[in-house]
Amino acid sequence: MSDDPGDISDKAALRILARQRRRAFVAELDPLAHRLAFKALPSPLARRLEGTRTVALYRGIEDEAPAQRLATKLVEMGKTIALPRVIDRMGSMEFLPWHPDAPLLPGPFGTSHPEQGNGPVTPDAIIAPLLGFDRAMNRLGQGGGYYDRAFARHPHALRIGLAWSAQEQDAIPADPWDLPLHMVLTEVELIEGNEP
Repeated sequence: MSDDPGDISDKAALRILARQRRRAFVAELDPLAHRLAFKALPSPLARRLEGTRTVALYRGIEDEAPAQRLATKLVEMGKTIALPRVIDRMGSMEFLPWHPDAPLLPGPFGTSHPEQGNGPVTPDAIIAPLLGFDRAMNRLGQGGGYYDRAFARHPHALRIGLAWSAQEQDAIPADPWDLPLHMVLTEVELIEGNEP
């Protein structure tokens, strides 16, 4: 799955390659295929989400897999949707309730988030963006540690990566604090890993 860049154990170098690969894949993707991607929940994922009440999504930026497209189906399933709000540059964020029709406020790093309303919620499932993943369910993020900290703060939440299939790598180096994903959803398959 990798472009065989040699033995890459350096996450910074791997992030550069992963961004290039994702950008190239999305640029070549048929526009209709792009619009239809992630508009449905595969039944194994829907079954895994049956016992959840609150599902944290994110709004895709640039060429990220667009998690917001899952919102309508999740609302139809009776789920409360939440989006992350970055609190500071130290890797802190919280999840605020959101409805797909509600306006969003601009946040740092090109993000957008709901109004604070009644404050943050605790997600039962966290659908996270990523730069790369492997079949061992290791996730390569942007490097800020926001989702690593969110996973640690919500250890019982189902951890789901959302990615384009081209983002799969042979192996992602994992640090001791990295929590593996439970599954990864791409535009072509649901890859299941560890049980929560």
